[in-house]
Amino acid sequence: MPTEIECSKCGGKMSKGFVFDRGHLEYKTQQAWVEGEPEETFWSGVKTSGREGYRVEAYRCDNCNSLEFYTRDRVDI
Repeated sequence: MPTEIECSKCGGKMSKGFVFDRGHLEYKTQQAWVEGEPEETFWSGVKTSGREGYRVEAYRCDNCNSLEFYTRDRVDI
């Protein structure tokens, strides 16, 4: 992924960041993209076993505040 990303909406400079989830007991984790449709489970919320997952990178435009998301590194989910 290039170091300089241009906003697809206004052409402004994008700043890299991340989106986190405040889960059980306020434990903070980084979001991941998971293939397929969400399948609800009683005990764990959404089933992820046996699916591919990728870490989500988030970029915010310094000019118009638009967010863009990209995946890069595969993660175990």
